[in-house]
Amino acid sequence: MRWTLKPKPSSEKVKALATELKVDELVATLLVQRGIETYEAARQFFRPSLEDLHDPYLMKDMDKAVNRIENAIASGENILVFGDYDVDGTTAVSLVSSYLKSYYPDVATYIPDRYDEGYGISYKGIDYADDNGCSLIIALDCGIKSIEHVAYAKNKNIDFIICDHHRPGEFLPEAVAVLDPKREDCSYPYDELCGCGVGFKLIQALAQNRNQTIEDLLPYLDLVATAIAADIVPITGENRTLAKFGLEVINSNPRPGIKALIQNVKKKVLTITDVVFIIAPRINAAGRIKHGNEAVALLTEYDLDQAEIFASEIEQHNSDRKDLDKQITTEALDQIEINQEAEKFTTVVYDKSWHKGVIGIVASRLTETYYRPTVVFTKSGDKLAASARSVKDFDIYNALEACSEHLEQFGGHMYAAGMTLKEENYAAFKEAFERVVGETIHPDLLTPEISVDAEINLTDINEKLIRILNQFEPFGPQNMTPVFMSKGLKDSGYAKGIGADEAHLKLFVKQNGSQGFGAIGFGLGKKVDLVKNQNPFDAVYCIDENEFNGNVTVQLRLKDLR
Repeated sequence: MRWTLKPKPSSEKVKALATELKVDELVATLLVQRGIETYEAARQFFRPSLEDLHDPYLMKDMDKAVNRIENAIASGENILVFGDYDVDGTTAVSLVSSYLKSYYPDVATYIPDRYDEGYGISYKGIDYADDNGCSLIIALDCGIKSIEHVAYAKNKNIDFIICDHHRPGEFLPEAVAVLDPKREDCSYPYDELCGCGVGFKLIQALAQNRNQTIEDLLPYLDLVATAIAADIVPITGENRTLAKFGLEVINSNPRPGIKALIQNVKKKVLTITDVVFIIAPRINAAGRIKHGNEAVALLTEYDLDQAEIFASEIEQHNSDRKDLDKQITTEALDQIEINQEAEKFTTVVYDKSWHKGVIGIVASRLTETYYRPTVVFTKSGDKLAASARSVKDFDIYNALEACSEHLEQFGGHMYAAGMTLKEENYAAFKEAFERVVGETIHPDLLTPEISVDAEINLTDINEKLIRILNQFEPFGPQNMTPVFMSKGLKDSGYAKGIGADEAHLKLFVKQNGSQGFGAIGFGLGKKVDLVKNQNPFDAVYCIDENEFNGNVTVQLRLKDLR
């Protein structure tokens, strides 16, 4: 494990901000590291307001999208809301379709089948629209590269509105409107929205047109917050505002579908992390194991009893998904051992029986064991399909591009990608991928890194600091939970392994006779001997509040020690 201390920001900036905000320099340092350098930026960070959301009409083509939808409603056209089968897609479809249905009945939804149709807009979906007399398709979280599909629909007199957040190719589809803040010619002030976020801007524009206020749209923010959490987009700017208010809806008055998913959870207040690990995998499980339609049915159901029935089916899919992912991960790890591939630069594994819906999760699991770029293949029709995952700072998309002669098709981004190839090309791809990564990856990137915000002393930890750190939430990319390092710690004789196989480490730490803090290190049980007999050690950790029997205590959540 590498520990990397983030560069210290300019002391002038830190001092100026500390003075202006009346906070100490540690807090000001954390803020400047996050790009917050002025009083106004700090106000928006600590007190996000729905009033700060940008005008949706600043997004290119928004006026065209709204006019086309209003015309469709005025002339009684059937509208099809189409979206991808993952969390971002299914929440976006649920959001836009349920908003439109609140005042217009002729709205249907369509989620492509992960196995039969694959990712994005499908010809089958367009044919479905045609068969059902739909003359307008609103596509969410996909479509920015679907030039042929949009042309195919045009021949059938079906118009498209595309709401996407992926990077466009050289040409845009000839849709009535293409809403995508990543368009080169779009000057929308924030371009890190997820697909459901772009869908929200569309309903915000429609709402303005109908003299509704942002308050009228609050009930939809539970969906937006779920998508932001699941899609791992930066928790900055507009995303942070939408996530914060969406979390409040999840915790106070969620829609019946989300309520049904979380009612068995012991926690009283869910954080963004809970959404990532509790709500998102369950919504995803529908599309992985059965069909994404089940997620949309759950998220648009207004009767709690019916929502509970849907939720229990999805719970079963999630349980099946867990069993599959455990089993396949074990088989893949065995394959690496048998083939004596533990010392390579890459992991590339294949079995024709592996379930296509979980190979992405398995790829992530394998990178936890062997920290290196990973590709997991299975059989899909007459080809092999794969999911790829990378390690921090290594661009796996570029590596695949360098091996593209062996691939049928591939797509994705720096850290995750998907691809297909002919079975006879598997061995050649595996060899080429190992060579390319071996030649281009810096050896340091093959060791996991912990990025440390600041070195502090235990005496710096007090109630005021914790109160302010709590206001940094919601956490996520570009606003991660602060990680601190302290040196010369000693355990007060409490050190022990706990949990199954004593996998975790429990301590009570002090520094030069300071006040002591309880500390827990998940997965660090093997390091118990490092800290026994009051041996001094350094640690990296997050500061948590631990609630037990109604008592709240400060606890250090150890990430590593040495």
